[in-house]
Amino acid sequence: QLDRIKATRDTEKVQDSLKKLTLCAQTGEGNLLEIAVEAARNRTTLGEISDALETVFGRYKAQIKTFSGVYSKEIKDDKSFEKAKQLADEFAKKEGRRPRIMIAKMGQDGHDRGAKVVATGYADVGFDVDIGPLFQTPAEAAKQAVENDVHILGVSSLAAGHKTLVPQVIEELKKYGREDIMVIVGGVIPAQDYQYLFDAGAVAVFGPGTKISEAAISILEVLIAE
Repeated sequence: QLDRIKATRDTEKVQDSLKKLTLCAQTGEGNLLEIAVEAARNRTTLGEISDALETVFGRYKAQIKTFSGVYSKEIKDDKSFEKAKQLADEFAKKEGRRPRIMIAKMGQDGHDRGAKVVATGYADVGFDVDIGPLFQTPAEAAKQAVENDVHILGVSSLAAGHKTLVPQVIEELKKYGREDIMVIVGGVIPAQDYQYLFDAGAVAVFGPGTKISEAAISILEVLIAE
């Protein structure tokens, strides 16, 4: 669709719209929203509009803060939570370090509350947890996962980018020769897409309402068996 739009639009009008946007951002003169709407009418894409403004404003980087103890406080007497903790301890004895997971938010999905909740749960079970920043590309997420030497890369998806982003991040891990890093996917994933993700190389898919401790058990059982 993007290729079709770019092939049929007036390129001069698009370039003029982008210049106006950048100039307005630089000088503060004019109405930025009005110019953005005009650019959209000229078939300028959202990505191009964002890029034109980013040259002046830069890109927002969220400060990621996580808390531990919240999940364990609420679920302390749960059998699956206790089992997950025992498996995490068993893995640590076997490998000499705790299981390490990175939670990644890729693409233009700007919501990270779910990722933070999941990260807190995994930390309380006994994982070492890293969280990637919002808006990572698959290449950036794979690079961080490799640099942090994680056992698992957990892709948190809300805005339906999973069928594009998950195969891409798996390919990026292959470029590093790190197919051993397990890729799991969680979030709002339609049931009919699960097999697609498994075929792409995902080890597990966890939909809405999944109990974190039960997800941790299934992951740890795979890790320990390897």
